[in-house]
Amino acid sequence: MNDPEQGNLTISDDVIATYLSEAVLKTEGVHELYAGLSDTLSKNILGKDSIYKGLKITKDDEGYEIDVYIIVDYGVKIPEIAWNVQKNIINELESVMAIIIKNVNIHIQGVCLPKGEKTSSDE
Repeated sequence: MNDPEQGNLTISDDVIATYLSEAVLKTEGVHELYAGLSDTLSKNILGKDSIYKGLKITKDDEGYEIDVYIIVDYGVKIPEIAWNVQKNIINELESVMAIIIKNVNIHIQGVCLPKGEKTSSDE
């Protein structure tokens, strides 16, 4: 990717985060990316969502390690969703940006109940 005769190519983490978000959200069964405390504060103070909402990107000499925090739809098979998210991320980033993905870690942070569903605490 870096040819000394032609210069260096650097891809911003912001660009990677944008592609990551799209790859995750297009996965059937993913309700949304999980907004942690820092994302919530950013939205409340700045009035806009962070592009890193639900994402953590780490790079070292071997490649990228990606942590994704999601909320899934009720009734989906969680292991299947996790595998599909990993597959979509790897396919998207490796094909579009030709970067090396070392690990993709999926963290399921919650389940979104369908509207109108009552939980036992609502009764």
